[in-house]
Amino acid sequence: MKIKTLIKPFTFSAFAIAILVSCTDLEIEETDSIISEDTGDFTFTPLADPASSLSDLYNKVGGDFQGQDNIYALNEVTTDELLVPTRGTDWGDNGVWRQLHTHTWNAAHIFILNSWNTLNQNVFRATEIIESNPSTAVVAEAKFLRAYNMFFVMDFFGSVPFREVTEGPDVDPRVLSRMEAYDFVMQDLTEALADLPTTGPDLTKTVKATKQAAQFLLAKLYLNASVYNGSGTFDPTDMDAVIAAVDAITASGFAVESDKNYFEIFEPTEDTETIFFLRSEVAARIWNSLHYNQNAPDNTGGGWNGFSTLAEFYDKFEGDPNSNYAGDGQEERRGIVWDNTNANDLNLGIGYGFLIGQQYNSDGTMLKNRQGGPLAFTKEIPALVGNTEVQGIRLLKYHPYDPIPDTGDDSPLIESFRRHQIFFRYADAYLMKAEALFRKGQTAEALAMVNDLRSKRDNTPALTSLDETSLLDERARELFIETWRRNDLVRFDQFTSPWSLKEVTGDPNKNLFPIPEIALLSNPNLTQNPGY
Repeated sequence: MKIKTLIKPFTFSAFAIAILVSCTDLEIEETDSIISEDTGDFTFTPLADPASSLSDLYNKVGGDFQGQDNIYALNEVTTDELLVPTRGTDWGDNGVWRQLHTHTWNAAHIFILNSWNTLNQNVFRATEIIESNPSTAVVAEAKFLRAYNMFFVMDFFGSVPFREVTEGPDVDPRVLSRMEAYDFVMQDLTEALADLPTTGPDLTKTVKATKQAAQFLLAKLYLNASVYNGSGTFDPTDMDAVIAAVDAITASGFAVESDKNYFEIFEPTEDTETIFFLRSEVAARIWNSLHYNQNAPDNTGGGWNGFSTLAEFYDKFEGDPNSNYAGDGQEERRGIVWDNTNANDLNLGIGYGFLIGQQYNSDGTMLKNRQGGPLAFTKEIPALVGNTEVQGIRLLKYHPYDPIPDTGDDSPLIESFRRHQIFFRYADAYLMKAEALFRKGQTAEALAMVNDLRSKRDNTPALTSLDETSLLDERARELFIETWRRNDLVRFDQFTSPWSLKEVTGDPNKNLFPIPEIALLSNPNLTQNPGY
Protein backbone atom coordinates (compact mmCIF):
# COMPACT_ATOMS: atom_id res chain seq x y z
CA MET A 1 0.00 0.00 0.00
CA LYS A 2 1.50 3.29 -1.10
CA ILE A 3 0.72 6.62 0.46
CA LYS A 4 -0.13 8.04 -2.93
CA THR A 5 -3.02 5.61 -3.25
CA LEU A 6 -4.53 6.98 -0.05
CA ILE A 7 -4.53 10.66 -1.03
CA LYS A 8 -7.57 12.05 -2.79
CA PRO A 9 -7.02 13.21 -6.37
CA PHE A 10 -7.54 16.90 -5.59
CA THR A 11 -4.64 16.96 -3.13
CA PHE A 12 -2.20 18.19 -5.73
CA SER A 13 -4.54 20.53 -7.57
CA ALA A 14 -3.52 24.16 -8.02
CA PHE A 15 -6.20 25.16 -5.52
CA ALA A 16 -4.90 22.76 -2.89
CA ILE A 17 -1.32 23.87 -3.40
CA ALA A 18 -2.39 27.48 -2.96
CA ILE A 19 -4.10 26.61 0.29
CA LEU A 20 -1.07 24.64 1.47
CA VAL A 21 1.21 27.63 1.05
CA SER A 22 -1.23 30.12 2.51
CA CYS A 23 -2.06 28.00 5.53
CA THR A 24 1.57 27.65 6.47
CA ASP A 25 1.60 31.40 7.01
CA LEU A 26 -2.05 31.35 8.11
CA GLU A 27 -2.97 33.70 5.28
CA ILE A 28 -6.63 34.41 4.77
CA GLU A 29 -8.34 32.66 1.91
CA GLU A 30 -10.20 34.91 -0.50
CA THR A 31 -13.16 32.55 -0.31
CA ASP A 32 -13.62 33.38 3.38
CA SER A 33 -12.74 37.07 3.51
CA ILE A 34 -12.45 40.03 1.19
CA ILE A 35 -8.92 41.14 0.44
CA SER A 36 -8.53 44.58 -1.03
CA GLU A 37 -6.59 44.86 -4.25
CA ASP A 38 -5.02 48.06 -2.94
CA THR A 39 -1.51 47.59 -1.61
CA GLY A 40 -1.50 47.03 2.14
CA ASP A 41 -5.26 47.52 2.59
CA PHE A 42 -7.29 44.72 4.13
CA THR A 43 -10.91 44.46 5.21
CA PHE A 44 -12.40 41.48 6.96
CA THR A 45 -15.99 40.80 5.95
CA PRO A 46 -17.86 38.62 8.47
CA LEU A 47 -19.00 35.25 7.21
CA ALA A 48 -22.49 35.36 5.74
CA ASP A 49 -23.66 32.21 7.53
CA PRO A 50 -21.52 31.40 10.58
CA ALA A 51 -23.72 28.44 11.57
CA SER A 52 -23.18 26.83 8.18
CA SER A 53 -19.44 27.53 8.42
CA LEU A 54 -19.44 25.84 11.83
CA SER A 55 -20.99 22.71 10.29
CA ASP A 56 -18.33 22.79 7.59
CA LEU A 57 -15.63 23.06 10.26
CA TYR A 58 -16.99 20.05 12.13
CA ASN A 59 -16.81 18.08 8.88
CA LYS A 60 -13.30 19.31 8.15
CA VAL A 61 -12.02 18.45 11.62
CA GLY A 62 -13.61 15.02 11.33
CA GLY A 63 -11.89 14.49 8.02
CA ASP A 64 -8.54 15.77 9.26
CA PHE A 65 -8.49 13.30 12.15
CA GLN A 66 -9.82 10.26 10.28
CA GLY A 67 -6.81 9.41 8.13
CA GLN A 68 -3.97 7.04 8.92
CA ASP A 69 -1.28 9.62 8.18
CA ASN A 70 -0.63 13.17 9.43
CA ILE A 71 -2.21 13.82 12.86
CA TYR A 72 -2.98 10.17 13.59
CA ALA A 73 0.48 9.01 12.54
CA LEU A 74 2.20 11.64 14.69
CA ASN A 75 0.17 10.50 17.70
CA GLU A 76 0.49 6.74 17.19
CA VAL A 77 3.16 5.62 14.72
CA THR A 78 5.78 7.58 16.67
CA THR A 79 5.14 5.31 19.68
CA ASP A 80 5.60 1.71 20.77
CA GLU A 81 1.96 1.07 19.91
CA LEU A 82 2.04 1.12 16.11
CA LEU A 83 4.61 0.66 13.40
CA VAL A 84 4.35 0.30 9.64
CA PRO A 85 7.00 -2.19 8.49
CA THR A 86 7.97 -2.32 4.85
CA ARG A 87 6.88 -5.63 3.32
CA GLY A 88 8.59 -6.14 0.01
CA THR A 89 7.98 -2.82 -1.70
CA ASP A 90 4.70 -2.22 0.11
CA TRP A 91 4.65 0.64 2.62
CA GLY A 92 8.15 1.81 1.75
CA ASP A 93 6.99 5.32 0.85
CA ASN A 94 10.47 6.82 0.93
CA GLY A 95 10.85 5.96 4.59
CA VAL A 96 8.23 8.33 6.04
CA TRP A 97 6.72 5.63 8.26
CA ARG A 98 10.09 4.29 9.42
CA GLN A 99 11.26 7.79 10.32
CA LEU A 100 8.33 8.17 12.70
CA HIS A 101 9.01 4.86 14.44
CA THR A 102 12.74 5.51 14.84
CA HIS A 103 12.36 9.20 15.74
CA THR A 104 14.56 10.25 12.83
CA TRP A 105 12.13 12.74 11.30
CA ASN A 106 13.18 16.25 10.29
CA ALA A 107 11.49 19.56 9.51
CA ALA A 108 10.70 18.45 5.95
CA HIS A 109 8.63 15.40 6.94
CA ILE A 110 5.36 15.56 4.99
CA PHE A 111 3.13 14.38 7.84
CA ILE A 112 4.56 17.07 10.14
CA LEU A 113 3.96 19.75 7.50
CA ASN A 114 0.43 18.54 6.76
CA SER A 115 -0.49 18.43 10.46
CA TRP A 116 0.87 21.93 11.02
CA ASN A 117 -1.10 23.32 8.09
CA THR A 118 -4.32 21.51 8.88
CA LEU A 119 -4.48 22.32 12.58
CA ASN A 120 -3.53 25.98 12.16
CA GLN A 121 -6.01 26.38 9.33
CA ASN A 122 -8.76 25.01 11.58
CA VAL A 123 -7.80 27.46 14.32
CA PHE A 124 -8.13 30.35 11.90
CA ARG A 125 -11.44 29.15 10.47
CA ALA A 126 -12.84 28.89 13.99
CA THR A 127 -11.64 32.44 14.68
CA GLU A 128 -13.43 33.69 11.56
CA ILE A 129 -16.66 32.11 12.82
CA ILE A 130 -16.24 33.63 16.29
CA GLU A 131 -15.60 37.11 14.84
CA SER A 132 -18.61 37.01 12.48
CA ASN A 133 -21.21 37.96 15.12
CA PRO A 134 -22.92 34.56 15.36
CA SER A 135 -25.24 33.33 18.11
CA THR A 136 -23.78 32.61 21.53
CA ALA A 137 -24.28 28.88 20.88
CA VAL A 138 -22.25 29.03 17.66
CA VAL A 139 -19.51 31.03 19.41
CA ALA A 140 -19.29 28.42 22.15
CA GLU A 141 -18.95 25.52 19.71
CA ALA A 142 -16.44 27.41 17.57
CA LYS A 143 -14.35 28.18 20.66
CA PHE A 144 -14.38 24.50 21.56
CA LEU A 145 -13.20 23.53 18.06
CA ARG A 146 -10.54 26.25 18.14
CA ALA A 147 -9.34 24.96 21.50
CA TYR A 148 -9.37 21.35 20.24
CA ASN A 149 -7.15 22.16 17.26
CA MET A 150 -4.86 24.58 19.11
CA PHE A 151 -4.38 21.95 21.81
CA PHE A 152 -2.73 19.66 19.26
CA VAL A 153 -0.60 22.47 17.76
CA MET A 154 0.65 23.24 21.27
CA ASP A 155 1.11 19.56 22.08
CA PHE A 156 2.99 18.77 18.87
CA PHE A 157 5.02 21.91 18.27
CA GLY A 158 5.08 23.99 21.45
CA SER A 159 4.67 27.45 19.92
CA VAL A 160 1.52 28.41 18.04
CA PRO A 161 1.16 31.05 15.30
CA PHE A 162 -2.01 33.11 15.56
CA ARG A 163 -3.51 35.55 13.07
CA GLU A 164 -6.35 37.91 13.89
CA VAL A 165 -9.06 38.14 11.24
CA THR A 166 -8.37 41.88 10.97
CA GLU A 167 -4.79 41.24 9.87
CA GLY A 168 -4.03 40.95 6.19
CA PRO A 169 -1.56 38.61 4.49
CA ASP A 170 1.16 41.26 4.74
CA VAL A 171 1.20 40.84 8.53
CA ASP A 172 3.30 37.99 9.92
CA PRO A 173 1.21 36.07 12.49
CA ARG A 174 2.26 36.59 16.08
CA VAL A 175 3.53 33.48 17.83
CA LEU A 176 2.17 32.24 21.14
CA SER A 177 4.59 30.52 23.47
CA ARG A 178 3.53 27.14 24.75
CA MET A 179 2.22 28.60 27.99
CA GLU A 180 0.47 31.44 26.16
CA ALA A 181 -1.20 28.83 23.95
CA TYR A 182 -2.10 26.83 27.07
CA ASP A 183 -3.78 29.90 28.56
CA PHE A 184 -5.52 30.63 25.25
CA VAL A 185 -6.98 27.12 25.05
CA MET A 186 -7.96 27.29 28.72
CA GLN A 187 -9.75 30.61 28.19
CA ASP A 188 -11.61 29.36 25.11
CA LEU A 189 -12.86 26.28 26.96
CA THR A 190 -13.77 28.20 30.10
CA GLU A 191 -15.73 30.79 28.14
CA ALA A 192 -17.41 28.13 26.01
CA LEU A 193 -18.61 26.15 29.02
CA ALA A 194 -21.34 28.64 29.93
CA ASP A 195 -23.08 28.36 26.57
CA LEU A 196 -22.44 24.76 25.56
CA PRO A 197 -25.30 22.30 26.07
CA THR A 198 -25.21 19.66 28.80
CA THR A 199 -25.57 16.02 27.83
CA GLY A 200 -25.27 12.51 29.09
CA PRO A 201 -24.73 9.53 26.79
CA ASP A 202 -26.73 10.43 23.68
CA LEU A 203 -25.78 9.84 20.03
CA THR A 204 -27.72 12.92 18.95
CA LYS A 205 -25.69 15.24 21.18
CA THR A 206 -22.23 13.78 21.65
CA VAL A 207 -21.50 14.36 17.96
CA LYS A 208 -21.13 18.07 18.79
CA ALA A 209 -19.36 20.17 21.39
CA THR A 210 -20.92 19.95 24.85
CA LYS A 211 -20.03 20.96 28.40
CA GLN A 212 -18.84 17.42 28.99
CA ALA A 213 -16.54 17.46 25.95
CA ALA A 214 -15.09 20.79 27.13
CA GLN A 215 -14.55 19.36 30.62
CA PHE A 216 -12.74 16.37 29.10
CA LEU A 217 -10.35 18.64 27.21
CA LEU A 218 -9.86 20.76 30.33
CA ALA A 219 -8.87 17.60 32.20
CA LYS A 220 -6.29 16.85 29.49
CA LEU A 221 -4.88 20.36 29.84
CA TYR A 222 -4.52 20.21 33.61
CA LEU A 223 -3.10 16.67 33.56
CA ASN A 224 -0.40 17.70 31.07
CA ALA A 225 0.30 21.12 32.61
CA SER A 226 3.73 20.02 33.88
CA VAL A 227 4.73 19.21 30.29
CA TYR A 228 3.45 22.47 28.85
CA ASN A 229 4.93 24.73 31.55
CA GLY A 230 8.21 22.80 31.53
CA SER A 231 8.26 22.25 35.27
CA GLY A 232 8.10 18.46 35.16
CA THR A 233 6.20 18.62 38.45
CA PHE A 234 2.55 17.65 38.87
CA ASP A 235 0.99 20.50 40.82
CA PRO A 236 -1.68 19.25 43.29
CA THR A 237 -3.88 22.19 42.28
CA ASP A 238 -3.82 21.01 38.65
CA MET A 239 -4.59 17.47 39.76
CA ASP A 240 -7.56 18.73 41.78
CA ALA A 241 -8.80 20.46 38.61
CA VAL A 242 -8.53 17.17 36.70
CA ILE A 243 -10.59 15.43 39.37
CA ALA A 244 -13.22 18.19 39.37
CA ALA A 245 -13.57 18.08 35.57
CA VAL A 246 -13.97 14.30 35.52
CA ASP A 247 -16.44 14.40 38.42
CA ALA A 248 -18.56 16.86 36.43
CA ILE A 249 -18.60 14.43 33.49
CA THR A 250 -19.55 11.57 35.81
CA ALA A 251 -22.39 13.62 37.30
CA SER A 252 -23.85 13.95 33.81
CA GLY A 253 -24.42 10.19 33.58
CA PHE A 254 -21.29 8.92 31.83
CA ALA A 255 -19.78 5.72 33.21
CA VAL A 256 -17.47 2.86 32.35
CA GLU A 257 -19.55 0.57 30.13
CA SER A 258 -20.72 -2.53 31.97
CA ASP A 259 -23.56 -3.84 29.78
CA LYS A 260 -21.58 -4.30 26.56
CA ASN A 261 -18.34 -6.03 25.81
CA TYR A 262 -15.33 -3.82 25.23
CA PHE A 263 -15.37 -3.82 21.43
CA GLU A 264 -19.10 -3.05 21.27
CA ILE A 265 -18.28 0.40 22.63
CA PHE A 266 -16.82 1.24 19.23
CA GLU A 267 -19.95 0.33 17.31
CA PRO A 268 -22.08 3.30 16.18
CA THR A 269 -24.71 2.58 18.82
CA GLU A 270 -25.54 4.03 22.22
CA ASP A 271 -23.13 3.38 25.09
CA THR A 272 -22.28 5.03 28.40
CA GLU A 273 -18.74 6.02 27.45
CA THR A 274 -18.77 8.14 24.29
CA ILE A 275 -18.37 11.78 25.31
CA PHE A 276 -17.46 13.19 21.89
CA PHE A 277 -17.36 11.62 18.45
CA LEU A 278 -17.37 12.95 14.92
CA ARG A 279 -18.75 11.58 11.70
CA SER A 280 -15.30 10.50 10.67
CA GLU A 281 -14.76 7.48 8.47
CA VAL A 282 -13.12 4.66 10.41
CA ALA A 283 -12.07 2.72 7.30
CA ALA A 284 -8.40 3.51 7.87
CA ARG A 285 -8.66 2.13 11.41
CA ILE A 286 -9.92 -1.15 9.94
CA TRP A 287 -8.27 -1.82 6.61
CA ASN A 288 -4.80 -0.36 7.11
CA SER A 289 -3.95 -3.27 9.41
CA LEU A 290 -5.81 -6.19 7.85
CA HIS A 291 -4.27 -8.43 5.19
CA TYR A 292 -5.25 -8.22 1.54
CA ASN A 293 -7.20 -11.49 1.84
CA GLN A 294 -9.24 -10.42 4.87
CA ASN A 295 -12.45 -8.83 3.73
CA ALA A 296 -16.09 -8.13 4.55
CA PRO A 297 -19.30 -8.21 2.49
CA ASP A 298 -19.00 -4.53 1.51
CA ASN A 299 -15.23 -4.63 1.02
CA THR A 300 -14.30 -7.73 -0.95
CA GLY A 301 -11.01 -6.10 -1.93
CA GLY A 302 -9.54 -6.83 1.48
CA GLY A 303 -7.19 -4.85 3.69
CA TRP A 304 -4.07 -2.80 3.02
CA ASN A 305 -1.62 -4.93 5.07
CA GLY A 306 0.25 -2.16 6.80
CA PHE A 307 -0.10 -1.20 10.44
CA SER A 308 1.08 -3.64 13.11
CA THR A 309 2.12 -3.57 16.74
CA LEU A 310 5.25 -4.60 18.60
CA ALA A 311 5.45 -7.90 20.44
CA GLU A 312 6.31 -6.01 23.63
CA PHE A 313 3.13 -3.96 23.39
CA TYR A 314 1.03 -7.11 22.91
CA ASP A 315 2.74 -8.60 25.97
CA LYS A 316 1.31 -5.87 28.20
CA PHE A 317 -1.97 -7.82 28.14
CA GLU A 318 -2.99 -10.95 30.07
CA GLY A 319 -3.14 -14.26 28.21
CA ASP A 320 -1.14 -16.76 26.19
CA PRO A 321 1.88 -14.84 24.88
CA ASN A 322 1.77 -16.57 21.51
CA SER A 323 -1.93 -16.99 20.78
CA ASN A 324 -5.16 -15.05 20.92
CA TYR A 325 -7.57 -17.88 20.12
CA ALA A 326 -10.71 -18.40 22.19
CA GLY A 327 -9.93 -20.02 25.51
CA ASP A 328 -6.31 -18.89 25.70
CA GLY A 329 -6.92 -16.90 28.85
CA GLN A 330 -6.60 -13.47 27.27
CA GLU A 331 -8.21 -10.45 28.86
CA GLU A 332 -11.19 -9.04 26.99
CA ARG A 333 -9.40 -5.94 25.69
CA ARG A 334 -6.77 -8.01 23.90
CA GLY A 335 -9.55 -9.38 21.75
CA ILE A 336 -9.92 -12.75 20.10
CA VAL A 337 -9.12 -14.71 16.96
CA TRP A 338 -11.87 -17.09 15.88
CA ASP A 339 -10.64 -20.50 14.74
CA ASN A 340 -12.38 -23.44 13.08
CA THR A 341 -13.03 -25.15 16.42
CA ASN A 342 -15.89 -22.64 16.71
CA ALA A 343 -17.60 -23.93 13.57
CA ASN A 344 -21.06 -23.47 15.07
CA ASP A 345 -20.37 -19.94 16.23
CA LEU A 346 -21.85 -17.11 14.18
CA ASN A 347 -18.86 -14.87 14.99
CA LEU A 348 -16.41 -16.62 12.70
CA GLY A 349 -14.20 -14.61 10.40
CA ILE A 350 -12.15 -11.54 11.26
CA GLY A 351 -11.47 -11.37 14.98
CA TYR A 352 -11.26 -8.42 17.34
CA GLY A 353 -8.37 -6.59 18.93
CA PHE A 354 -4.92 -8.13 18.44
CA LEU A 355 -4.83 -10.58 15.55
CA ILE A 356 -2.02 -13.13 15.87
CA GLY A 357 -1.55 -16.60 14.39
CA GLN A 358 -3.68 -18.32 11.76
CA GLN A 359 -6.59 -16.25 10.46
CA TYR A 360 -9.90 -17.70 9.33
CA ASN A 361 -12.71 -16.97 6.92
CA SER A 362 -16.36 -16.59 7.91
CA ASP A 363 -17.00 -20.22 6.95
CA GLY A 364 -14.26 -21.43 9.29
CA THR A 365 -11.73 -22.24 6.58
CA MET A 366 -8.11 -21.21 7.01
CA LEU A 367 -7.18 -18.08 5.10
CA LYS A 368 -4.08 -18.08 2.91
CA ASN A 369 -1.64 -15.37 1.98
CA ARG A 370 -1.08 -14.27 -1.61
CA GLN A 371 1.54 -16.97 -2.15
CA GLY A 372 -0.88 -19.69 -1.05
CA GLY A 373 0.70 -20.30 2.35
CA PRO A 374 -1.08 -19.99 5.71
CA LEU A 375 -2.24 -16.48 6.60
CA ALA A 376 -0.70 -16.68 10.07
CA PHE A 377 0.47 -13.40 11.60
CA THR A 378 3.74 -13.70 13.47
CA LYS A 379 4.39 -12.06 16.83
CA GLU A 380 7.85 -10.74 16.00
CA ILE A 381 8.84 -8.28 13.31
CA PRO A 382 12.56 -8.78 12.67
CA ALA A 383 13.22 -5.44 10.97
CA LEU A 384 11.55 -2.35 9.59
CA VAL A 385 12.33 -3.48 6.02
CA GLY A 386 12.49 -6.80 4.22
CA ASN A 387 9.44 -8.33 5.92
CA THR A 388 7.01 -10.88 4.56
CA GLU A 389 3.35 -10.02 4.26
CA VAL A 390 2.39 -12.01 7.39
CA GLN A 391 4.87 -10.61 9.89
CA GLY A 392 3.46 -8.54 12.70
CA ILE A 393 0.40 -8.64 14.97
CA ARG A 394 -2.52 -6.61 13.58
CA LEU A 395 -4.86 -4.34 15.56
CA LEU A 396 -8.60 -3.96 15.07
CA LYS A 397 -10.77 -1.84 17.35
CA TYR A 398 -13.45 -0.74 14.92
CA HIS A 399 -14.78 -3.76 13.07
CA PRO A 400 -15.96 -4.27 9.47
CA TYR A 401 -18.89 -6.33 10.71
CA ASP A 402 -20.26 -3.66 13.06
CA PRO A 403 -24.07 -3.66 12.82
CA ILE A 404 -25.89 -0.87 11.01
CA PRO A 405 -27.89 0.98 13.70
CA ASP A 406 -31.66 0.99 13.36
CA THR A 407 -32.21 4.75 13.38
CA GLY A 408 -34.79 5.07 10.61
CA ASP A 409 -34.46 5.91 6.93
CA ASP A 410 -34.39 9.67 7.53
CA SER A 411 -32.23 9.64 10.62
CA PRO A 412 -29.56 12.37 10.71
CA LEU A 413 -27.56 10.52 13.37
CA ILE A 414 -25.17 8.47 11.31
CA GLU A 415 -24.96 9.09 7.60
CA SER A 416 -22.83 5.99 7.17
CA PHE A 417 -22.61 3.27 9.77
CA ARG A 418 -18.84 3.58 9.79
CA ARG A 419 -18.75 7.36 10.22
CA HIS A 420 -18.48 7.21 13.98
CA GLN A 421 -15.00 7.74 15.39
CA ILE A 422 -14.75 8.33 19.11
CA PHE A 423 -12.38 11.08 20.22
CA PHE A 424 -13.25 11.50 23.90
CA ARG A 425 -14.20 8.43 25.92
CA TYR A 426 -15.20 8.16 29.55
CA ALA A 427 -12.74 5.37 30.36
CA ASP A 428 -9.97 7.83 29.43
CA ALA A 429 -11.46 10.47 31.74
CA TYR A 430 -11.78 7.87 34.50
CA LEU A 431 -8.12 6.92 34.17
CA MET A 432 -7.17 10.59 34.11
CA LYS A 433 -8.83 10.99 37.50
CA ALA A 434 -7.06 7.88 38.79
CA GLU A 435 -3.75 9.29 37.58
CA ALA A 436 -4.47 12.65 39.24
CA LEU A 437 -5.11 10.86 42.53
CA PHE A 438 -1.89 8.89 42.07
CA ARG A 439 0.07 12.10 41.39
CA LYS A 440 -1.33 13.52 44.65
CA GLY A 441 -0.03 10.51 46.56
CA GLN A 442 -3.45 8.86 46.95
CA THR A 443 -2.24 5.57 45.50
CA ALA A 444 -4.79 3.34 47.24
CA GLU A 445 -7.70 5.36 45.82
CA ALA A 446 -6.11 5.34 42.37
CA LEU A 447 -5.58 1.57 42.49
CA ALA A 448 -9.20 1.05 43.50
CA MET A 449 -10.35 3.07 40.50
CA VAL A 450 -8.10 1.19 38.09
CA ASN A 451 -9.33 -2.15 39.42
CA ASP A 452 -12.94 -0.98 39.20
CA LEU A 453 -12.43 -0.31 35.49
CA ARG A 454 -10.64 -3.65 35.03
CA SER A 455 -13.56 -5.42 36.72
CA LYS A 456 -15.79 -4.18 33.87
CA ARG A 457 -13.55 -5.90 31.30
CA ASP A 458 -13.97 -9.68 31.24
CA ASN A 459 -11.10 -11.91 32.33
CA THR A 460 -9.06 -8.93 33.51
CA PRO A 461 -7.74 -9.63 37.02
CA ALA A 462 -7.22 -6.94 39.61
CA LEU A 463 -3.81 -5.34 40.05
CA THR A 464 -2.16 -5.77 43.43
CA SER A 465 -0.17 -2.53 43.28
CA LEU A 466 0.13 0.63 41.23
CA ASP A 467 3.15 2.60 40.10
CA GLU A 468 3.94 4.80 37.11
CA THR A 469 4.73 1.84 34.87
CA SER A 470 1.56 -0.10 35.67
CA LEU A 471 -0.55 3.05 35.35
CA LEU A 472 0.91 3.86 31.93
CA ASP A 473 0.43 0.24 30.88
CA GLU A 474 -3.20 0.36 31.96
CA ARG A 475 -3.79 3.38 29.76
CA ALA A 476 -2.12 1.44 26.92
CA ARG A 477 -4.39 -1.57 27.41
CA GLU A 478 -7.57 0.50 27.59
CA LEU A 479 -6.88 3.22 25.00
CA PHE A 480 -4.72 1.65 22.27
CA ILE A 481 -5.04 3.31 18.84
CA GLU A 482 -7.30 6.06 20.22
CA THR A 483 -4.82 8.87 19.43
CA TRP A 484 -3.44 9.44 22.93
CA ARG A 485 -0.34 7.19 23.17
CA ARG A 486 2.24 9.85 22.31
CA ASN A 487 0.65 12.30 24.74
CA ASP A 488 0.78 9.68 27.51
CA LEU A 489 4.39 8.67 26.82
CA VAL A 490 5.56 12.28 26.88
CA ARG A 491 3.76 12.96 30.17
CA PHE A 492 5.28 9.83 31.75
CA ASP A 493 8.71 10.80 30.34
CA GLN A 494 8.86 7.62 28.24
CA PHE A 495 8.52 8.94 24.69
CA THR A 496 12.29 8.97 24.13
CA SER A 497 12.85 5.58 25.79
CA PRO A 498 14.01 2.61 23.69
CA TRP A 499 11.68 0.03 22.18
CA SER A 500 12.02 -2.58 19.46
CA LEU A 501 13.43 -1.36 16.15
CA LYS A 502 13.86 2.17 17.45
CA GLU A 503 17.29 3.46 16.49
CA VAL A 504 17.42 6.79 18.33
CA THR A 505 16.63 7.16 22.04
CA GLY A 506 17.08 9.54 24.91
CA ASP A 507 16.87 12.86 23.02
CA PRO A 508 14.42 15.09 24.94
CA ASN A 509 14.17 17.40 21.93
CA LYS A 510 12.09 14.69 20.24
CA ASN A 511 9.25 15.43 22.67
CA LEU A 512 8.41 18.23 20.25
CA PHE A 513 8.20 18.01 16.49
CA PRO A 514 10.12 20.54 14.38
CA ILE A 515 8.43 23.61 12.94
CA PRO A 516 8.12 22.86 9.21
CA GLU A 517 10.76 24.49 7.05
CA ILE A 518 8.27 26.32 4.85
CA ALA A 519 6.57 27.82 7.93
CA LEU A 520 9.87 29.23 9.17
CA LEU A 521 10.54 30.79 5.78
CA SER A 522 7.10 32.37 5.56
CA ASN A 523 6.86 33.70 9.13
CA PRO A 524 10.03 35.22 10.64
CA ASN A 525 8.32 35.38 14.05
CA LEU A 526 8.68 31.60 14.34
CA THR A 527 11.77 30.01 15.88
CA GLN A 528 12.79 26.41 15.25
CA ASN A 529 12.50 24.03 18.19
CA PRO A 530 15.78 22.93 19.82
CA GLY A 531 17.56 20.01 18.21
CA TYR A 532 16.33 20.60 14.66
